[in-house]
Amino acid sequence: MQLIVDGKSHEVDVEEDMPLLWVLRDELGIKGVKYGCGVAACGACTVHIDGVAVRSCQTPIADVDGPVTTIEGLGQPEALHAVQEAWVEHQVAQCGYCQSGQIMQAASLLSEIKMPSDAEIDEAMSGNLCRCGTYPRIRAAVKTAAAKMQEA
Repeated sequence: MQLIVDGKSHEVDVEEDMPLLWVLRDELGIKGVKYGCGVAACGACTVHIDGVAVRSCQTPIADVDGPVTTIEGLGQPEALHAVQEAWVEHQVAQCGYCQSGQIMQAASLLSEIKMPSDAEIDEAMSGNLCRCGTYPRIRAAVKTAAAKMQEA
């Protein structure tokens, strides 16, 4: 099966019902996407398929019908995505476990809504859980990222 991840083409030989999460982590060695709950309730495993945020733990590889972007492909150390820059600026991460999923969800939101309201941010991010409770900083970072993206 052919799979494009972070702009690179990969040939994977796995069962069609294998979750994308395990293909990314176990078959391709991409560790930024995290296993959290396994039932798509926490958002730690969020990636983009064709630009849309999805929970990779519940997405069978057979259902992947476009390019996959993980946190590793969102930005590069020398050229961070605006959301990643804002996360650093607001010091969002505490333990950091949920952050790749949070960032991927926020980037997807900002690709759809350029300047989201607090309510739109809260709704879009509500499926991404943070045990450290950094929700106010997450909201602030999303607003900062939106402004940065408008300036660019």
